[in-house]
Amino acid sequence: MVDNLNKRHPQDASRINVHEDWEVRYWTGKWNVSRQQLMDTVRRVGVQVSDVAKALGKDR
Repeated sequence: MVDNLNKRHPQDASRINVHEDWEVRYWTGKWNVSRQQLMDTVRRVGVQVSDVAKALGKDR
């Protein structure tokens, strides 16, 4: 199935799906962090948005 390129928000707003490029772009843009920062943080604290935001010092 092809991704819907018009997606603007994650389908599950409580988790970050690092396997979807558009979703990684969404979160890196929202928090103004690099892809590497996001990936490193997800590896460290998991995929829960609240945990990642806290680790990055950002608002959810």
